[in-house]
Amino acid sequence: MIPTIPQSATIRTLRLTYVAAFFLFLFIPLIVVVAFAFNDAAYPMPPWHGFTLDWFLADGNQDRTGLFFDQDIQTSLWYSFKVAVAVSIISVLLGTCNAFLLERFRFRGQQVLSVMMLLPLVIPGVILGISILALMSHIAQFAEDMAGWDLDFLRPGLVLVAIGQISYIASITTLTISARLKRFDVSLEEAALNLGASNWAIFCTIILPYLKPALAGAAMIAFLLSFENFNTTYMLTGSAAPLTVMIYGRMKDGATPVVNAISLLLMLVSAGFVLVMNLRKSKATTN
Repeated sequence: MIPTIPQSATIRTLRLTYVAAFFLFLFIPLIVVVAFAFNDAAYPMPPWHGFTLDWFLADGNQDRTGLFFDQDIQTSLWYSFKVAVAVSIISVLLGTCNAFLLERFRFRGQQVLSVMMLLPLVIPGVILGISILALMSHIAQFAEDMAGWDLDFLRPGLVLVAIGQISYIASITTLTISARLKRFDVSLEEAALNLGASNWAIFCTIILPYLKPALAGAAMIAFLLSFENFNTTYMLTGSAAPLTVMIYGRMKDGATPVVNAISLLLMLVSAGFVLVMNLRKSKATTN
């Protein structure tokens, strides 16, 4: 529709109804999860038994252990944080290299490489995890049989979880950084070369500052995708279970509202990242 054309009251009412219904569909489940994080009951479900902070602050007395005193949760949070930081750093580095390879060079098979890079994004996470697990297990077994090397990091564990997540998150960081690099004014680089600057100096003083918003955004996206991933992580995890796998295990065994408390924490962290990204984007636009 053309915005300047007057619309009837019926059209406006239908539009507002659709918008309201859409946002209710999105946010009512989240509101329910948040509300029952404060429910004074043993299970994260109706009816409401009163307000409590036990699922955050209980120290283990009265058969309740809150989020901030649950050692298993804190350990799994630490595992997820370590993996997410490693995945973010490596994915941004790979994404930067890939972006320069695709945007600054021309070679045979470049289009095929561009398409192949997108395949991990359309492959189901479970299939991706199983494939990586099978490949790495065969490599580790082959190395042990042929040379006696114990490549334990290729067995299910946090290292393999990071490898599995990087296999598709690197594609996302590549797209993010490539979109920024594509808009770079090459004449600035040519002018610096004419003035005698080295390639490394040009990269550090011109290209890198220009790419900084994309690098920061790609790092935040990679961190969130890694921290909240379940499908691939579940197939590759070992005894050290990241947060999403630990929550899944608790849901199978009978969850308490502490799971709702974890969900609230993840929502706040994700919202914080999105807010920072939007603020950086607005700042970059104004500059």
